[in-house]
Amino acid sequence: MLTPPRRPINVAIIGVGNCASSLVQGIQHYGQGANDLAGLMHWEIGGYRPADLKVVAAWDVDARKVGQDVADAIFAKPNCTAVFCPEVTETGATVQMGAVLDGVAEHMTDYPDDNRTFVMAERAEATRESVVKALREAGVDVMMNYLPVGSQKATEFYAECALEAGVAFVNNIPVFIASEPEWAERFQAAGVPIIGDDIKAQLGATIVHRVLTDLFRKRGVKLDRTYQLNTGGNTDFLNMSNRTRLKSKKISKTEAVQSVAETRLEDENIHVGPSDYVAWQNDNKVCFLRMEGQLFGGVPMNLELRLSVEDSPNSAGVAIDMVRCAALAKDRGLGGPILAPAAYFCKHPPEQMTDDEAYAQVEAFIAAGA
Repeated sequence: MLTPPRRPINVAIIGVGNCASSLVQGIQHYGQGANDLAGLMHWEIGGYRPADLKVVAAWDVDARKVGQDVADAIFAKPNCTAVFCPEVTETGATVQMGAVLDGVAEHMTDYPDDNRTFVMAERAEATRESVVKALREAGVDVMMNYLPVGSQKATEFYAECALEAGVAFVNNIPVFIASEPEWAERFQAAGVPIIGDDIKAQLGATIVHRVLTDLFRKRGVKLDRTYQLNTGGNTDFLNMSNRTRLKSKKISKTEAVQSVAETRLEDENIHVGPSDYVAWQNDNKVCFLRMEGQLFGGVPMNLELRLSVEDSPNSAGVAIDMVRCAALAKDRGLGGPILAPAAYFCKHPPEQMTDDEAYAQVEAFIAAGA
């Protein structure tokens, strides 16, 4: 029988965008027992339920969010995700000015549409000292990194803050921290848990592509070539229209598929990654997937699939479990990469597994000591 949590999970959010909006809405939505709990992978994890998550600190750099309570900031422009819980109770956590570094692409200020134009807050940027102090004063247990793709220096800045403050770090973006040996060793030495890298959506393009690739392998179908093309209209896709910010994202998504293939495909036979920004799609993401292979006797076959999802709730369906697994690891005194949750919830974990294997291991991790 699961033991009840000793206290709420105090959460800090870096980047109050669409994904953060869906997570914060979800905390209240499921806290009210809404929708017969449809959409959750786990009602309880180590005794923690969705309502036990409490946002106590947040950082952003957009003028429309900085200085606002998180409950208001999640609905501010340029956020455009689905509003499934319109009445979010004030958290008491005011969004603080963050550190910019490489967290904002230059082209983000070039778009005249106010829904997507970035507005820099005219405030002094956060320092390592100020962030660490805020984390400690708020008693933060878990820090969620929701910075834009390509924010290498900014992610490293907040990872340093988490290490110093002793706060578990969940890296939702494709900047390699948990899967980078040097960083992994630092979190291990500090006794601080980390789960990452690059969140794998609840039922998104990557998980579907992986499952089908694994199915080809298990059914003896030779996979010759494949592509995954994605379009969307949120700020994530707008940010990624600067191709220089995509290097780690391409690696993360491609390796997620290659790692479950029977044999690695040559680079010219696999293309996995964002394709284009389509403003009117807003937070809707559309994936076009094609797989070509050979059946019995070398007879050719192909599969084409179109998947349409609201991108940020799809992410939050996983994030709400990542937070609780990170808190559980912290409760157990674990440090460094938490391998089973990373493999199940992330595209680029320190150790790749098939999704079946990762599922079994994450369930065993949750059950351990229950």
